[in-house]
Amino acid sequence: MNIILLGPPGAGKGTQASLLERERGMVQLSTGDMLRAAVNAETPVGVKAKAVMERGELVSDEIVAGIISERLDADDVKRGFILDGFPRTEKQAQMLEEMLAKKGMTLDHVIELKVDEQALVERVEGRFTCANCGEGYHDKHKLPSVEGKCDICGGEVFKRRPDDNAETVRTRLQEYRAKTAPILPFYEGKDMVSRVDGMASMEEVHSSIVEVLGS
Repeated sequence: MNIILLGPPGAGKGTQASLLERERGMVQLSTGDMLRAAVNAETPVGVKAKAVMERGELVSDEIVAGIISERLDADDVKRGFILDGFPRTEKQAQMLEEMLAKKGMTLDHVIELKVDEQALVERVEGRFTCANCGEGYHDKHKLPSVEGKCDICGGEVFKRRPDDNAETVRTRLQEYRAKTAPILPFYEGKDMVSRVDGMASMEEVHSSIVEVLGS
């Protein structure tokens, strides 16, 4: 089963991808992670990407597609993949379609996590993590059982991401609407798009995704 998981930052894509990895053996393919891995491994495409980044330029669609193409040849992808961060434009969607066709692979579903934007701002603003083990907490929804002490490791130092603020989240939402959402008509024309309520509980969102994917 090969899918694209869509949704603005903070919608919970990473959490849902991790659940699918654990339960189904699927592999999350995050564009940023793959780019860093290719550069570190000095693959042919990674070398090209590193040269572009060192010049302070943006990595081209062709280089990103090349990195994804390299990753799709790995054995672990055969149990299914979850694309996160690609495609973002209709051009990239067309490139992905051509790439998969050459490899004899197919895309099965495009799943969008729908969100209430104001509620998402509040969700992201309230996030913080244990500085020691990374366990996640929230000002409203998940405070440590003992104030000031991590439930998992007992750590007493917590941190917040500097970009987890209302202004940054709203900017990200605008970028998502402007850049990523326009690929939806491309896939809707192929009857591949499903939408689930990204504001439901983690368990409910997961159940909705599993229902879309089937057994």
